[in-house]
Amino acid sequence: MKAVCWHGTNDVRVETVPDPKILNPRDAIIKITSTAICGSDLHIYDGFIPTMEKGDILGHEFMGEVVDLGSAVKNVKIGDRVVVPFTISCGNCFFCNRDLWSLCDNSNPNAWMAEKMMGHSPSGLFGYSHLFGGYAGGQAEYARVPFADVGLFKIPEGLADEQVLFLTDIFPTGYMAAENCQIEPGDTVAIWGCGPVGQFAIKSAYLLGADRVIAIDRIPERLQMAKEQGNAEIINYEEVDAGEALKEMTGGRGPDACLDAVGMEAHGTGLDALYDKAKQAVRLETDRPTALRQVIVACRKGGRVSLAGVYGGFLDKVPMGAAFNKGLSFKMGQTHVHRYLKPLLEHIQNGKIDPSFVITHKMNLEDAPKGYEIFKNKKDNCIKVVLKP
Repeated sequence: MKAVCWHGTNDVRVETVPDPKILNPRDAIIKITSTAICGSDLHIYDGFIPTMEKGDILGHEFMGEVVDLGSAVKNVKIGDRVVVPFTISCGNCFFCNRDLWSLCDNSNPNAWMAEKMMGHSPSGLFGYSHLFGGYAGGQAEYARVPFADVGLFKIPEGLADEQVLFLTDIFPTGYMAAENCQIEPGDTVAIWGCGPVGQFAIKSAYLLGADRVIAIDRIPERLQMAKEQGNAEIINYEEVDAGEALKEMTGGRGPDACLDAVGMEAHGTGLDALYDKAKQAVRLETDRPTALRQVIVACRKGGRVSLAGVYGGFLDKVPMGAAFNKGLSFKMGQTHVHRYLKPLLEHIQNGKIDPSFVITHKMNLEDAPKGYEIFKNKKDNCIKVVLKP
């Protein structure tokens, strides 16, 4: 089959690789009909995720048709159309039984690697390094899905791939991030980052009852989408100081909740951004937490901070004194995708949201290297790339 394979920083290639096979009775094989490039994939593309090996198959947002099943998989049948959560979960462990699917204890065969770095291991992830299990990803013609009796989610007829593809990751991720803001009636929510996850966080904040959403970014087409599609007020942080603008827009108090949808590769205009780039260049810092710093300083006293952007390692100059003395609450983590599949599908079916609004580019799988390049460099007004095998 054809698959998108990693070969190093800024180097992905479409290659012919062996077809996946059933390895366990709980496996399924999916013929992929749609897959996508995620902002989290850019962390791999840019060389910031360790334990990648040449030839690893990328991709964790994918859906398709069941073409083979292990003997223990009874919840779907061959021919069913399904989406696949990017988090791999066993369904039986302490954490899965508590609806904490991305913390599954049994799906990462390389848990010892993650434990060395983080103390405990999260779940396995598709196409996201050997630190998270070394599973082949879904930017390919076919994929093996372990724990398919738990992970596969059947899609009803009448919905296009583009409407449901993002149930695999970015729609639940944006929704959980907004949910983590613990939104109350009348709240103002500020969201850093208007990429695909940020766009879904904006929509989700309103679904959950926010009165105002203020979106912060520097890319004009992203800000335009946030304003026109998401009904958000917008701040271009290259034109004004975001912190000062938020004070002015909230009567000096600050937003009730602040959401970081940027993560470890944040850009910025201040001295702290230059500091991060310099330290990262000489490997003295793993992440650039510019957005996180701004979120903490901007949030009102007693407010809530939600982190959806991925952080991978160790951060420097994070204003924990401000967080402590303002009494901020933090919630974060990989998305518990399985928890949100049914309710978010209902939102799609009821017409409350059409997730396809974020798609700006559709390409053939063979064009994936070009897709990565324009997505990373924000060329051609690119916000979201969908690949068709």
